[in-house]
Amino acid sequence: MEDGPSREPTRASGFGAVFLAVDECSSFGTTSFTEVPCSGERAAARVVARYDGRVDDGPPCPGTTDFVLHISEQRPSRDEDGDGAVPQGYACMRKLQPPHPGDPGGGGGPRTIVGDCVYGAGGGKVRETACDGGGREKPEYKVTEVVAARTDCPATTALYVQLGGATPVGCARPV
Repeated sequence: MEDGPSREPTRASGFGAVFLAVDECSSFGTTSFTEVPCSGERAAARVVARYDGRVDDGPPCPGTTDFVLHISEQRPSRDEDGDGAVPQGYACMRKLQPPHPGDPGGGGGPRTIVGDCVYGAGGGKVRETACDGGGREKPEYKVTEVVAARTDCPATTALYVQLGGATPVGCARPV
């Protein structure tokens, strides 16, 4: 038995076999979410990746993820494999209908990617905002590349955005 979080996505296995497995859907609720058939009228978002463990300890969600659902460990009377537990994990979600805040320039999502816009939030921090100006804050910079080091950014770079991961630097230019 392996200790620690799984580094592999949970495999898709049809509605209900694994709680919010890849390609399964959830509804939106005011205080919680539920797994629902993707063809149902309550379906609001689809799982694009699913990992066991904590977000901080696991792989990042795909770039165009709209939001992340954090799944607390549970011990329900019925579960996906009959062992009486749903492990702690997270599901990377994509809404079934637009708008998609995780798309480049969409103004949200859990990751900053090429095509996203940011504004200065004070204290040396930036926050993502919609590139079309439709967000609460107007865009000031647009990320044009993600690279391994600042020295790899083009000379036209006006702002370096700390991203983390294998390519931890976003090269941004004024909009």
